Amino acid sequence: MEASKANVSIVVVPFPAQGHLNQLLHFSIMLSSHGLTVYYAAPRTHIHQTRSRLQGWPTSATSSLHFHELPIPPYTSPAPNPNSSIFFPSHLQPLFDEFKHVQPHLANLLHSLSATSRRVVVISDFLVSFAATEAAALPNGEPYTFRCTPPSGALAWQGEDGPVGNLLKALGLKTPSKEDRVTEEFSAIVARSKSTPESGVLINTCRLIEGDFLDIFMQQPDLIGKKLFAIGPLNPIVITETAGPRHRCLDWLDRQPSGSVLYISFGSNSSISDEQIEQLAMGLLNSDQRFLWVLREADRGDVIAEGERDRQNKLPPDFIEKIEGKGIIIGDWAPQLEILAHQATAAFMSHCGWNSCIESISMGVPMLAWPMHSDQPWNAVLLSSYLKVGVVVRDWSRRKEVLLAVEIEKAVKEVMVYDKGEEIKRRARELKEAVRQAVGDGGSSNPELLAFINHITRS
Repeated sequence: MEASKANVSIVVVPFPAQGHLNQLLHFSIMLSSHGLTVYYAAPRTHIHQTRSRLQGWPTSATSSLHFHELPIPPYTSPAPNPNSSIFFPSHLQPLFDEFKHVQPHLANLLHSLSATSRRVVVISDFLVSFAATEAAALPNGEPYTFRCTPPSGALAWQGEDGPVGNLLKALGLKTPSKEDRVTEEFSAIVARSKSTPESGVLINTCRLIEGDFLDIFMQQPDLIGKKLFAIGPLNPIVITETAGPRHRCLDWLDRQPSGSVLYISFGSNSSISDEQIEQLAMGLLNSDQRFLWVLREADRGDVIAEGERDRQNKLPPDFIEKIEGKGIIIGDWAPQLEILAHQATAAFMSHCGWNSCIESISMGVPMLAWPMHSDQPWNAVLLSSYLKVGVVVRDWSRRKEVLLAVEIEKAVKEVMVYDKGEEIKRRARELKEAVRQAVGDGGSSNPELLAFINHITRS
């Protein structure tokens, strides 16, 4: 190990939801690949969750990481309500409420490392404000906040006044309504995080994706004077298939023509209603396009204890028989990165979680946006109207409506069949190549990543 990296301990603390756990595990792997000592600190069940779902890296990728379990009190893990009028995963709130009780266990780890390390660098999710507070209290601690959502979204929700409003007007972008994005309970978690002590900010994005927004983002009053590292994409962009049994959907994709399959997934924490499942199924059937649809219950707080439940019993009668040879339904968790990287995959119908957006961009796959909650309504605007690598299937203004099969069929054909789709696919390919050239060598040569490593290992 280089002398500058010796005795620098890095502790990564994710928020316990799949998109957050996943991004920070990718980042941890990247840091450890540069010879740094990295601790990934999370409750046992969430360490298992994120490790079991890791894709795209060689088997040895996590071998040098230290996984540190943070004990958490028992919590209820209710089933999601897919027929709720609000799509935010409020069934995870009991987990979010109990997660704050890991703080003393994290403090013990940090104090132990502080006694033997030259510097303790704590990289915590923006929503885990107590981790940054504990790091700032150490004599040799240095806290950094990791943002799992795009800075453009943080700006867009502020309103239409000042530099942000001027930029949005110049770009011809309109911010979706704030209503129904999150619950009041989750808003309180976000509010507590806004006064977090931090030496800098890390974001899973890059200037090719959000260049117009990054400079204005760092002019926010609470960020002035702090360092910004736009280190994305964090997922591997040269994919190594996961060790162990190959998922059956990849074998099915192998048998499909190149660029012919629509991939449909609404993320780990989102569900669509029973009625919407039926309309989506008919829309896919009528579009006459090949598709791979992940149709499963959203994650519960403890995915190990509860297992996974598919929802194929909500499909129209004889649907499985009608799609034989042209479509496949997956009722368990699917290897999304490997699906997006597959040559048969042509487009991605998505809830537009930022993790999915970044993965799709880095694989050059255009998106059909169907936002559900949180940052997703803005992400749909960013993809369709700013980057122009997708179309909106269900606009946020119609979030309480059941989208009819005929509208879904039209959106699918717009990307998969019509001339407009060819232009969107071309732009997606061009953005992929530009991003890959910018980060270089599968992501490990990302200049912003190297700048961050040099900064935290300085003498």
